[in-house]
Amino acid sequence: MIPDSQKNWSAYETHAAGFETRFTGYYAARRFDYIHPVRLQSGVPRRLRKPYSVSVAYTEWGAVDAPLVICVGGVANCAHRFHFLAAELSHDHRLICLDWVGRGRSGWLADKSEYGLETCVEQLHQSLRHLGAHKATLIGSSLGGIAAMVLSSRHHHLVGRLILNDTGPFISAARRRRRAETLARHYVFRTPAEMGRKVGISQRNDGPISQDVRLYTTYHQTQWSAADDGRIYRHDPRALIAFRDEAHQNVNVWSSWWQLRQPILALHGMESDVLRPPTLRRMMQRRDLTVIHIPDTGHTPVLDNPDHIHFIRTWLNDSPHAPSLGQSLSALRRSD
Repeated sequence: MIPDSQKNWSAYETHAAGFETRFTGYYAARRFDYIHPVRLQSGVPRRLRKPYSVSVAYTEWGAVDAPLVICVGGVANCAHRFHFLAAELSHDHRLICLDWVGRGRSGWLADKSEYGLETCVEQLHQSLRHLGAHKATLIGSSLGGIAAMVLSSRHHHLVGRLILNDTGPFISAARRRRRAETLARHYVFRTPAEMGRKVGISQRNDGPISQDVRLYTTYHQTQWSAADDGRIYRHDPRALIAFRDEAHQNVNVWSSWWQLRQPILALHGMESDVLRPPTLRRMMQRRDLTVIHIPDTGHTPVLDNPDHIHFIRTWLNDSPHAPSLGQSLSALRRSD
């Protein structure tokens, strides 16, 4: 039986709008001008290179004077994916959920060659400066975690803590190629049911996710296209083509990892094909690392689960009952 929200686009929009009301009034949609530097325009003819601004979208939760937490997602994520976490943590933290340039509601870069890890690192750096950050906590999923590690290793004074959502200093090229081939396609979803099927397949390893949570994330990750007569992903297709073009290389930022000085919390989806056991074992050589193993979950946890949010809040607040190094979520449940 097809759920009411998937019967037609009108029903889908109505259901999404109703689900959005749980967050209404709790966050503000904001923007700032990211200045794209000449040094990141190597693929552009020299005569055309000059700094230019791109509008970056983010959502802001909590009191301005509360401890700052900045959330950044994966290569095709949008800021709203963090809203379930932000809604809970904003009682005692200021949450910033960021859209990468070329994704979500942020503007697009001028040339495909300008999309890459160093651009994400620079955008994150400028975001911290824009927010007047000092000792902020960074929460990064997948690509966001990689960028957060590199940024944190270079600017210790800006980042006080680091939370990595199922990502580490190494991701194999084989896995990246598999993901890139999926992302680089232009999808047009003709019906809500079709979108539910295709997105459900692509997110099958995220962990147990309710229909409402999936609807909310896909609603903000896509937009209506009159030209295509359907919903399409809310991103610059060139950004994901650029990701595919460079996916033949491993991600390897071990040099940044060993330079980190911040306490680190790593969330590990136990079914993940990204954060693999050899990488995790090497990461755990650090004494300032806490690892939470999440069963029945792959890459990446949505962080809507009350247990996951509880562990993050506990770790942020330095509770004496914070999860110990390497302790698994399933073990924690048994000890309750």
